[in-house]
Amino acid sequence: MKKEIPFWVAIIPLVVMIVVMAITIVVLEQGPHIPLIVGTTVAALVAWRCGFKWKDLEEAMYKGIRLALPAVSIIILVGLTIGAWIGGGVVATMVYYGLKILTPSMFLVSIAIICAVVSLAIGSSWSTMGTIGVAGMGIGLSMGIPAPMIAGAIISGSYFGDKMSPLSDTTNLAAGLTSTDLFVHIRHMLYTTIPGLVIALAVYAYLGKDFGKSGVDTADIQQTMGVLQDNFVISPFLLIIPLLVIVFVAKKVPAIPALIVGIFLGFLSQVLIQGGSVSDAVATLQSGFVIDTGNDMVDNLFNRGGLDSMMYTVSMTIVAMTFGGILEHTGMLQSIVKQILKLAKTARGVVASTVLSCFATNATCSEQYISIVIPSRMYAKAYNDKGLHSKNLSRALEDGGTLTSVFIPWNTCGVFILGTLGVHAFDYAPYAVLNFIVPIISIIYALTGLTIVKLTESEIFALKKEEEDHTLNI
Repeated sequence: MKKEIPFWVAIIPLVVMIVVMAITIVVLEQGPHIPLIVGTTVAALVAWRCGFKWKDLEEAMYKGIRLALPAVSIIILVGLTIGAWIGGGVVATMVYYGLKILTPSMFLVSIAIICAVVSLAIGSSWSTMGTIGVAGMGIGLSMGIPAPMIAGAIISGSYFGDKMSPLSDTTNLAAGLTSTDLFVHIRHMLYTTIPGLVIALAVYAYLGKDFGKSGVDTADIQQTMGVLQDNFVISPFLLIIPLLVIVFVAKKVPAIPALIVGIFLGFLSQVLIQGGSVSDAVATLQSGFVIDTGNDMVDNLFNRGGLDSMMYTVSMTIVAMTFGGILEHTGMLQSIVKQILKLAKTARGVVASTVLSCFATNATCSEQYISIVIPSRMYAKAYNDKGLHSKNLSRALEDGGTLTSVFIPWNTCGVFILGTLGVHAFDYAPYAVLNFIVPIISIIYALTGLTIVKLTESEIFALKKEEEDHTLNI
């Protein structure tokens, strides 16, 4: 018979998964798929011993996978977009003109700002990283800037817009789940996110000084530009394709049809502008673009993309969500959060605990959306009981959930970035400044009481009346 799973039992699958994950990644230097499968198996055994039937566990895994299907669709389309845009010369054109305009000393600052503006306009960090980010990697590498630094700046900028845009799904999700007005939620996030962006840009400006002082071998840049001209038709008209996709999403066209338009135009560009055959263009969509220029940097950047390149990410997402599905739908995660709530006795403690719980959910359930959904359910009553305005909760959900997802290699965001930018989470983590500084600022605010808003007496009265009416209706 099913029963509530106690805390000390609920953490067993989590501890086992973390230990196996550490051994597999650090000692054996292998991927995180198998540790997540081990964690899922242990979670299923624990739940079975607590009275859950196999049918319940199977449904829990399916629920987890279904939650990730929108992300899987985007992952697949981004793989096709990268292939189509490389094959169609779009990425080569962006890299070529970027090398002409951007300077090494200001590159990290510039790419972070560009990604922030684009993601703010379209509300999607993934779409920004899969398009502008890929080109940014090429430009930065051509200037001799280390890949982790470039990736960190791209991620910081992309997630600023994703967090602050009214078009962002996570922004709307956090506001909706906490019953907070969308623009009230966004305004309250300014207190943590703007200082975070300023600090990030200052760090990138400092790091960029080294590249400005040491100088850049302009011969290498000229050689790269020459290789691009020799192997692609470079035309400013090709920039219309990414601009069109950005405009579509900014006009609230859903991401999937907008990306499909970009893929189709990239496909046509490979055939009609680059002179490739239809067969080559189809092969690029399936298995990625293939080129041998003799220039290692260009070859490493442009031999990528396609549906096949995203299958590692897709399989990781599915495996991770089976583990997260069992933890959530058997109540194990709720048991863990309840224990945390017992320790968070003050209003300040509740806010800090929310941020940390969101990060922990990212690590255990491997999905950014779950890190917002579950803590919002578990902490909502605690915020009301302690007289805290819901916008404190909605901000904490984004500070701790949206931003920290990139630091977990087996989280859907971590694996997406690896597949898109080609940099591991452990490598870019020190340089994704916005993503780790904002949660720190949020916790400092929580512990000091800065920007933490209390409910007014009328708001408390309205909440109590709403709860009484709800109780009577039941």
